[in-house]
Amino acid sequence: MSTIEENIIDTPVRLRTGNRAGSILSRLLKLLCSVRFGVTLLCLLALACFLGMVIMQQNVDGFENYYATLTPAQRLVYGKLDLFDIYHAWYFNAILCVLSLNIILASIDRFPKTWVYVSKPQTTVPLRWLKEQKQGVEVELQGTADEVTARTESLLKDHGWKQTGTAEKNGRTYIFAQSGVWNRFGAYAVHVGLLTIFAGGFLTAQLGNTGNLPLSPGETNNEISETVVNLDKVSQITKRLPFDVTFTDIEQKLIKKEGSLSASNTIDWITRFTIADETGTHEAMVQMNRPYDYRGYRFFQASFTSIGRARNITVDATPAGGTTPERITIPRNEATTLSDGTKIRFSDFRGNFSIGPEDLNEDTSSYPNPAAVLQVVPPGGTIQTAYAFGPQMAEMPVAKKPVGGYTFKLADFEKVSDRHILSVQRDPGTNVVYVGFVILFLTLVAVFFFSHQRVWVVLEQSDSDSLKVTAGGDTNRSQNTFDEKFDRFIRELTTQNKESEAI
Repeated sequence: MSTIEENIIDTPVRLRTGNRAGSILSRLLKLLCSVRFGVTLLCLLALACFLGMVIMQQNVDGFENYYATLTPAQRLVYGKLDLFDIYHAWYFNAILCVLSLNIILASIDRFPKTWVYVSKPQTTVPLRWLKEQKQGVEVELQGTADEVTARTESLLKDHGWKQTGTAEKNGRTYIFAQSGVWNRFGAYAVHVGLLTIFAGGFLTAQLGNTGNLPLSPGETNNEISETVVNLDKVSQITKRLPFDVTFTDIEQKLIKKEGSLSASNTIDWITRFTIADETGTHEAMVQMNRPYDYRGYRFFQASFTSIGRARNITVDATPAGGTTPERITIPRNEATTLSDGTKIRFSDFRGNFSIGPEDLNEDTSSYPNPAAVLQVVPPGGTIQTAYAFGPQMAEMPVAKKPVGGYTFKLADFEKVSDRHILSVQRDPGTNVVYVGFVILFLTLVAVFFFSHQRVWVVLEQSDSDSLKVTAGGDTNRSQNTFDEKFDRFIRELTTQNKESEAI
């Protein structure tokens, strides 16, 4: 084979390869710019969010109980597909990224046409097209072209079509007016709002932290724990906070004082705590519907333990051999002094008192047998332990045995859980998401409640005394409103002309 023949054969092959590569890239870019592709991705994103609502996520309080109700097959499949933590799954982030790219490329692809459409409006249009419009009309008006043009422009502005202009073409005078041209950019503002929301969600997913912080009054901690699912295995991981949290007080407001600590009998949970870091100590409080924010971390009231304690107790201290008791009220972990100098400290409380160690797994939220543990220090004496029993055991011999010269009876107490559990979240994308939703809301209102309206009026000489006027227009939405407005304009235009003729 000659060199010439080789060149003839090889050249087409190289051209086909280059065209194929260019064709693939072109098709890929066309797909990424496609609105239909973007809607498909948006539907997939909505489906993923729906699954995230239906399937309890691993950072939600009570996940352990939910996980225990699932079958082994469900645990394996859900874990394999990352459905327990779908908002951090690779495919969720991939959908977000590709959808964001689609929005950006679609905006870039269509913006030049929109800009030309807005910056260079079509002042002159074919008469046949204008007559075919829904509002296309033809009328005869008296007067010169200048007079009719002036009246028409004034009337157009009176009806809200402020942007007007005129042009001459083929012996005809074209009057063009429009309003709401900015509405054409509404789609791009919607895109900005969506991208802002996606950016905030991505920041939260990549940089956010979530965990639970269970503490009793007086305890300090700087670590939060989070449940993590790896396929069908559940484990706990801890994360360190950049500050120390100390619970100072917890309170539970009940509907019925004699009822239990159940959620159905609770109006509110209140947790008071302090935060200590390099800037000092800061006091804070969290209620059921009142979170607390500090350094990008948000504290929520999540749950409580079902171990019954007392926030404060009221005790009747009766001197040995005496008949008149002295009533005292002692807050949790604090002390008071009787009239003779005897110090009484509220040491502990049990919702179901029994001899021996307390079972911390027992639900004592209904207080079947309440009792307070006291530390009694007589003047000049040593610490002694006493018990103040409720009505169930108040008449037992052990309850009537003097300690430090007194017998004690539990008269009343304020019910509260052993500890509250706060949910701590670091959400760096929250404010970004809020801004995105504000942009999206305002943009959608502007786009759907306003419209871009265009009107053309063409004047051509009919005879020496009259002008043939052809008028029409269109709008991108709210067609009925535009039709009524256009009809009023035509009626007033013809009415003014008749009045001019009469004069």
